[in-house]
Amino acid sequence: MKILFGIQGTGNGHISRAREIVPLLQQYGEVDLVVSGTEAEVSLSQPLAHKFHGFSFVFGKNGGVDNWATFKLMNLRQLWKDMHSMPLSQYDLIINDFEPVTAWACRLQKVRSVSLSHQCSFVSPKTPRPKSWDWAEWLFKYYSPTTHHIGFHFERYDDFIHTPVIRSDIRRMETSNLGHYSVYLPAYSDKTLLKNLGGTDAEWHVFSKRTKTPYREGNVHVFPVNNDGFNNSLASSAGLLTGGGFEGPAEALFMGKKVMMIPMKGQYEQQCNALSASKLGVKVVSTINDQFPTHINNWLADPTRINVNFPDETAQIVDDMVKKYAR
Repeated sequence: MKILFGIQGTGNGHISRAREIVPLLQQYGEVDLVVSGTEAEVSLSQPLAHKFHGFSFVFGKNGGVDNWATFKLMNLRQLWKDMHSMPLSQYDLIINDFEPVTAWACRLQKVRSVSLSHQCSFVSPKTPRPKSWDWAEWLFKYYSPTTHHIGFHFERYDDFIHTPVIRSDIRRMETSNLGHYSVYLPAYSDKTLLKNLGGTDAEWHVFSKRTKTPYREGNVHVFPVNNDGFNNSLASSAGLLTGGGFEGPAEALFMGKKVMMIPMKGQYEQQCNALSASKLGVKVVSTINDQFPTHINNWLADPTRINVNFPDETAQIVDDMVKKYAR
């Protein structure tokens, strides 16, 4: 069997999940990997069959997307060319994790494909989303369209939606509480984080896209983004301060850590994720502003932990998918 797996390369969550799924797929046959996007700090251990520029947004420094940098990064002519150049007839199963090149190649060639992603959970109207953002639904519908869907979310909102994929290395890690808090907020500058976290009594481990050398200012330690370093920090932390992503908060909740989320401004998926997480009891703050010191200190003083049930079902999900959708 030949399998094609298209993976989004913006952010780290998609590739982190793929690191768990790819070895399972390889038990069923030869797997060709495609990554498109430019904003991930983690990588796959397996070689890629194709690496495309894709269509990515660029993190800003003030809590949102850098629209000008995103525009400059676009190459719509290359995206169009890549969509029309993908050879698909050799594959028995095509899987997609919110990756537009292979998704649109399948659509143009009328080949069925399967979403295995967090984003496809929004196919269901039962999945929470802010009502005032209805205009943004086109993103989930047209960014990487597929014919079938297997979704992941914080809760099982529909019959095709499963709880998060928690990586095996995370499941095996011993956890502790050394008192520090881990931070991943790539849409904010180091300067903003140092200013707003430096006035607290807590120790902070900030993982930054903008530094290549670790440094410390007072109670704030700043590290380059590194998968193992971040995992070790999180496992021994008191909690996680992060954006409105999915995999990071899910793994922190699985470890029994308390979580505060600051979803990116203007980023629909992150706003949806934050709404769903808030229904579990996760603290959500809209932005870092003059009220932020009050929010962060209240969160630091709150001993509440959220209990979640994220069973290890990934192997069974992959097996069911192959049996149902491989030709």
